[in-house]
Order: sequence, then structure tokens, then C-alpha cells
Amino acid sequence: MGRNKYSNKEINGIAKLLRLKNSANRAKQKELRHKLRVDYEFNISDFNVPGRAFGEQELYDAIHRGAIVILDEQTIADMKAKRQRDRERDEAARQQEAVEAGEQTDWKEAMKQWKDWEAQEMSKIEE
Repeated sequence: MGRNKYSNKEINGIAKLLRLKNSANRAKQKELRHKLRVDYEFNISDFNVPGRAFGEQELYDAIHRGAIVILDEQTIADMKAKRQRDRERDEAARQQEAVEAGEQTDWKEAMKQWKDWEAQEMSKIEE
């Protein structure tokens, strides 16, 4: 599931991509849907009626029925920053669990050990 809260600027960008999608060939449509998901965290399947094309008018219909909420730029920026912090926290926790389970090497610790060893070797050479 993607987001359902966007700024006016983002809605304009999404609308433009939807216009392009509906007039594009299959390969270009795939590229534009990917851009919607990655750049805007917008998944058409979150808002469309199954079996119907989703275009600019359907976007505005979703806004009108309240499925998509328009907020100010700063609120959206704050939400994106929080989502990024949450993703980083979750990834760090996942990596820590993998290290503790022996499924993965703690690369930060391995790098520290390597630098310590390298410093020791350099000091031996200098003596």
C-alpha cells in the first residue's frame, strides 16, 4: 500500500503521469506506473475500481470521495522524513536480528576490526 496523502504539487505530477500513461504503449505504461510507485508512492490499485482504467479523472474522483487527501507541502515533507526514519530503524533492526541469528556478518564491526588490524600492521612497518 502506498500513501493516500499528497501535496497539490504531487497531485499535479501524478495527474501528468496518468495522462501520459493512458496515451502510451504497454512498455511505456509499465515505466510510468513504476515512476508513480517509486517517485510518489502512488499505487493505482489502492484507488481504482477493478477492471477499469485509472486516469486523471479517476484521480480527481478519488480526491473528491476522500480516498486521497491533499495536505500542505511542509506536512508532506515531515511525513516523508518520518517514513524514511522508520524505514532506516526497521532495516537496522532487521540487520541486527540477522547478525544475532548468524545469518549475516556485522559489516560495520568487520570494517572496524579491519581498520584496527591495518593500523597495527602500519605501526609495525614504521618501527
